[in-house]
Amino acid sequence: MTVRLPNQPVSLLLFTGGLFGLTFPLGKIAADTGVPPLIWVMVISAGAVLFLGPNLWRRGELSLPRGRSIPYVLVSGLMSFALVNAMMFFLMPHLGAGQVGLMFALSPVTTLALSVAFGIKGTGPLGVLGIALGLLGASIVAVAKSGIGGISGYALIGLSLPMVLAAGNVYRTLYWPDGAKVDALAFWSHLAALAAVGALQLGLYGEIPVGRIAEIPFVTLLQLGAAALTFPAYFKLQEVGGPVLLSQIGYVAAAIALLSGTVFLGEIYSAATWLGAGIILVGILFTILAKSTVSLRPRRA
Repeated sequence: MTVRLPNQPVSLLLFTGGLFGLTFPLGKIAADTGVPPLIWVMVISAGAVLFLGPNLWRRGELSLPRGRSIPYVLVSGLMSFALVNAMMFFLMPHLGAGQVGLMFALSPVTTLALSVAFGIKGTGPLGVLGIALGLLGASIVAVAKSGIGGISGYALIGLSLPMVLAAGNVYRTLYWPDGAKVDALAFWSHLAALAAVGALQLGLYGEIPVGRIAEIPFVTLLQLGAAALTFPAYFKLQEVGGPVLLSQIGYVAAAIALLSGTVFLGEIYSAATWLGAGIILVGILFTILAKSTVSLRPRRA
């Protein structure tokens, strides 16, 4: 089965962020039913692998990565997917979805800073305004949901999350392999992530209790499908939109997660939370107007 992805960076941003936003309510359902965090991280990567592998094989493009693609998929898989998703689901029970969402909301700011440091042109003044508004809105959502408490050890770990996200975003632009196919990069990156998380689960607990996900088959299928659609678009957005625009999927995801939590999980949010969501949407609008799609790759020495 072939899925036609949007062609424009802004369309890819909304498409990818919208699908990624489903991860939060689906992950919450999985956690509430006792699915271990690392198992759910494996489900996410498995969705990409199970969808992309057969498609690549059917098109005759399922070949082992070579040259620059080898370190690229290893770093992408281990840093951007295995580590980020494991941190997210590890921190959520301790910090709450709101504070974890705030950590994600910091990633456009850190990505922009790293992009400038490495000579990648990120966005203009209008785009910076969009990032600032998105950060403000996400901060309001996080504080309204979780309150302001002392800095815990978990919060300190959480503060490293936006740096990990930013480093991955910038790395994938700086070292994008010439001539590489988007689907192939997504497949091999998530295969590396799946293997790494599986090994970690075995090393820590001595088993991979996949039977737990059988207790929520519909939710698992939804997560597999969402991941299958998300990550080809994610890598395409990386290619055509650059790291700064890519980093803003967290803002879109926050708005979608809020809406889906209300509609499907019956969650009730305060007026301040909805105010924050409105500010996020205004920030997304400024991002769309900015059209930050130029100078995707710096010159290499």
